[in-house]
Amino acid sequence: MPELLTHRRLDQPRPPHRFSVSFDPELFGQISERIARFLGTGKFLFWMTVFVISWITTNLLAVGMQWDPYPFILLNLAFSTQASYAAPLILLAQNRQDDRDRVSLEEDRARAEQTKADTDYLARELAALRLAIGEVATRDYLRSELDRLREEVPGLRSAAEKRRARSVARNPDDA
Repeated sequence: MPELLTHRRLDQPRPPHRFSVSFDPELFGQISERIARFLGTGKFLFWMTVFVISWITTNLLAVGMQWDPYPFILLNLAFSTQASYAAPLILLAQNRQDDRDRVSLEEDRARAEQTKADTDYLARELAALRLAIGEVATRDYLRSELDRLREEVPGLRSAAEKRRARSVARNPDDA
């Protein structure tokens, strides 16, 4: 069995590399979304058209400045480079938007489920209250029962009749 070298310890993490590149994926995503949004604007199309027309005009008319003669190979290379970067940036922006939409949809579903549960609970409570109200003695029911009792018990007069009798005795004009 070979012996481990003294400078390599397996029980400890390796020291970080000297030339490690670290980047914030959220910041990179935000920048890529800004670029993707800009590539889809009329402003970008206008300035790209101005650039291409000036490139072609300069290379066709200014004989001394022809850095890219007629087949415009350099311009095509620039377009290819732009397209090779634009497509992944646009896809990254779409993926990030899809993630945001998915989170929003999940929140909407959870909110809808909670609303439905609350509505079901309130409907059950309302049904229970309606049943309970059906069993509650109403004012008219109590009056009719008191009137029946007054008729059954001789000499029992209602408080309202007593008050009326007193007020008539005090003010005979109110009768």
